[in-house]
Amino acid sequence: MFKKSLLSMATVIGIAAALAGCSNSDGENESADSGSTQTVSFWAPFSGPDGPKMKEIVDEFNSSQEDVKVNLQIVPQSEYYTTIDLSLNGQEDSPDLMIMHGDQIATYANQNILKDMEPILGDTINKEDYHPTAWNGVEVDGALYGVPLDIHPLMFYYNKDMFEAAGLDPEAPPTNREEFVEMAKQLTNAENGEWGYAVPTLWPQQFIFPTIVYQNGGELISDGKVNYASDEAVEALQFQSDLIFEHKVSPENVQQDGELTLFLQGKSAMHMNGPWMLNQFEESNINFGVAPVPQLGTEQDAVFANSHNFVIPETVQDEAKIEAITTFLNFAGENGQAWAESGQAPVSKAVYESDEFNEMTQQPQVAKQFDYAQFAPAVENWGPLSDPLYSAVNEVLLGSMEPQEALEQAQEEAKSRLQ
Repeated sequence: MFKKSLLSMATVIGIAAALAGCSNSDGENESADSGSTQTVSFWAPFSGPDGPKMKEIVDEFNSSQEDVKVNLQIVPQSEYYTTIDLSLNGQEDSPDLMIMHGDQIATYANQNILKDMEPILGDTINKEDYHPTAWNGVEVDGALYGVPLDIHPLMFYYNKDMFEAAGLDPEAPPTNREEFVEMAKQLTNAENGEWGYAVPTLWPQQFIFPTIVYQNGGELISDGKVNYASDEAVEALQFQSDLIFEHKVSPENVQQDGELTLFLQGKSAMHMNGPWMLNQFEESNINFGVAPVPQLGTEQDAVFANSHNFVIPETVQDEAKIEAITTFLNFAGENGQAWAESGQAPVSKAVYESDEFNEMTQQPQVAKQFDYAQFAPAVENWGPLSDPLYSAVNEVLLGSMEPQEALEQAQEEAKSRLQ
């Protein structure tokens, strides 16, 4: 998540050097702009296995016509938003098009950094061609600041071999809290170091905890009010604590990535993480299944999600450039199957309603959650605002504090940051 921070001089110099390499004023672009081809510089943070899949889409588009050339520049995720900030401050090296996570859009839109895309899309890109949850996620105060690429919600993974060994149906994962707890107990053999579910105390609680809060019918922030200590949030955190200390289906004191290690070792039967884990799980020796997240809350289906979206900086003013961008976005929406192959679920109906998409293993399970996916609150600087919350979650799951007290403290700290 995006955090404002002071940069060391070495970091600034390093990123400045990277920006020089990213500049859209290099010789190749100059020659392209001087001819009949319109060039578009496109930045994305896809430095993992998803990067080559986005490059496939870009290359296919470039090969399909001669009027527009998109130059894809991958900026490492860890440096992405810092690099964007530096580039937009300098403007001359800023991209024409970039990917932005959904939880960052409100911050940049409210600072007048992003272009309102409603007036420029025209008939090229239509709202009806995308899932409404994704489309609503790029709107801020009624203005449209992006074209959605995907929704990546929390997903449920489970070890089929461990299910079968425990006498459970390997094709029937839990769908609600009661089933989840009962199966976790059957799957746990603490003496052998085998657990039904390892509760993470750190990441990816940023997806797990709000999922249960929303399933309880709660909200973390609404109408400018911080609700970290609501009954729904306290109950969600108490449930996770009980998995460790009351039901004892999870080891205690799970450190960063400890729950992932146990799952990869076949020592934890159930695991929750994002769809970006698919490639790693497929490359392991685990006989795993994937499903929508069970309803671990008490009220409704819900799952916390983030998203990738195409956005245009406000600095882009050239009409020919904007027309070139929309031409590419239309192509990407209609030809996004390669993005699905990265493990993600595109929100263009042309992709997720296709037979090819629905024959895949994980991606249709992701799409099943589109209707009830919930995004981060549409507030500025969600990252810093949520830091106290996840510190509190960590303290409780380590057994250091009680949920009510920890969440009340987090709420007060977040309120001071929101003002």
